[in-house]
Amino acid sequence: MLRILKLLAIVYVSFMIISCSSKTATEKQQEREAILSDSHQTLELLYKHAPEAKETIKNAYGYATFNDFGMNDTMINTENGKGVAHSNHTKKNTYMKMFAAGLGFGIGIKDFRAVFIFENEKAFKDFVEKGWETEAEGDIAAKYKKDGGSLNIDKNVKQDVIVYKLTKSGLIASATIQAAKFWKYSDLN
Repeated sequence: MLRILKLLAIVYVSFMIISCSSKTATEKQQEREAILSDSHQTLELLYKHAPEAKETIKNAYGYATFNDFGMNDTMINTENGKGVAHSNHTKKNTYMKMFAAGLGFGIGIKDFRAVFIFENEKAFKDFVEKGWETEAEGDIAAKYKKDGGSLNIDKNVKQDVIVYKLTKSGLIASATIQAAKFWKYSDLN
């Protein structure tokens, strides 16, 4: 199953590389601004659901936020998105991409957000410079009251990294096994 997930990721990345045309400087700046705006909204959503995260981020070496859009079509699930990693020490932003593919039951659309908090320089630099791959993950997002939404905190994903996973729309309930990859968005850095 892991081979299938890796193959799906390779096919997707290859397709994206082939199909992308080069962007103008204005388009790149607009995309950076959109990613930063999404990052701000993601942090506000996190602080609403987990106010203690604000202090944790303030004291951390850095953090990364990702927004992505996921589609579940019975047994095949995919997510892709963009984000930014920010160093609190250098004040530098590194723009990044992510892709996830998986197998599991579920039908619907998911607005997924993640915040990674890096407690030290090594954890931050490893994420930014080497990227990050996960092999499998469980996932549940369900409607809460009228508005939907969920919050999942995973403090054991990698040493010295705290991950908050949020959904805003809560339009999907699923149980999936997923592989994810995070890497630098070379067009914007």
